[in-house]
Amino acid sequence: MRTAQDLELVHLTKRYGDTVAVRDLNHVFAPASYVCLLGPSGCGKSSTLRMIAGHESVSDGAILLDKSDISGLSPAQRGTAMMFQNYALFPHLNVRDNVAFSLRMKGVDKATRHAKADELLALVQMGKLAERLPAQLSGGQQQRVALARALITQPKVLLLDEPLSALDPFLRIQMRAELKRLQRELGIIFIHVTHGQDEALALADEVVVMNNAVIEQAGHPRDVWSAPKTEFVARFMGGHNVISLNGGKVAVRADAVRLGETGIAATLTAVEYQGATVALAARTEAGEEVTAILPEDAYFRSPKSPGEGVTLAWDEGRAHRLQA
Repeated sequence: MRTAQDLELVHLTKRYGDTVAVRDLNHVFAPASYVCLLGPSGCGKSSTLRMIAGHESVSDGAILLDKSDISGLSPAQRGTAMMFQNYALFPHLNVRDNVAFSLRMKGVDKATRHAKADELLALVQMGKLAERLPAQLSGGQQQRVALARALITQPKVLLLDEPLSALDPFLRIQMRAELKRLQRELGIIFIHVTHGQDEALALADEVVVMNNAVIEQAGHPRDVWSAPKTEFVARFMGGHNVISLNGGKVAVRADAVRLGETGIAATLTAVEYQGATVALAARTEAGEEVTAILPEDAYFRSPKSPGEGVTLAWDEGRAHRLQA
C-alpha cells in the first residue's frame, strides 16, 4: 500500500486540436520526492506540469493526489502551487504583501497573513527585505519571494517551471542547493521542469525523461544517466556514444572508451585539453562519431594528433544495449 500524498498520473493526455502534446502518461511521483521532468522543447513536460497545476484542462485520463482525482478542480482547490518562470510579482506591492496575497484573497486578516508571510520569508532567507518593492530586488531575490508566495498556501505539491533559467550560472548553482534544502525541510513533492541535464542530475531523486509527448525513461538520476534505455535518452543525457555493434545499437560512456591494441579502428578528428581530462573525438570506419574522455596523465603518456589512426576499446561490461 502506497503512502498518502503521492501524486499519480493515470492515462494523462493533452490534445490541442489534432496535435497530441501529452500522450497517455502513467506515472507515480513518490511522497516527499524531488522530481525533474527533463526533455527538449516541445516534448510535453510543461503541458504536463500545467495540467497538474490546473492551468491546462485534461483531454483524457486523471490526476490523483492522495488517491483523489483533482483534475476537475480549480488551481486553488487542488493542494498544488506553481512557481512561474517569470516570477509574476506584483510591482506595486512590497515583498511581504506579495507573499501574503493569496491569503488576502481568502479573507485572512492582515496580522495573521503578515505573520505567515514573515515565517515564509525567513524560510527563504528574505526576512530583512520584507518592505522592499520587487524592482529593488535582484533576480535571485525575486525568485525567493516567488517561492515564498507559492509555499504560503501550504501545498502538497510544488510545481516549478524552468525556475532557474533566468539566473546567471553562479546564482543558478546556489539556488539549486537552496531548492533542495527547502524540499527536504518541507517534505512535500517538488516537480521541476527543466531542459538542463546537469540541473536534473544535481537536484532530483527521480528524473523523468520526456520526448515526443511520452515518458522515455524514469528512475534515479544515476540509473538514467549510466543505463539509458533508448538511443534518445543516451544522446540527450550526454556523456555517451551510440555505436552500431553486432547488428544492434549500444551506448558506451565516453569515460569508458580508451585507446587500445584491439577494438574498433578510427581516425582522430579533434583533441581538446580539459584540465584533469582530455577529450578525443574520432570517426570510425563506419562513419560513426565517438568521443573518448581520457585521464590527462594517460593521454600525455602517449599523445596523439588529429589525423592519426587509433583503436578504440572498452571493457566488455561497459557497452549497454539500447532498445530499438
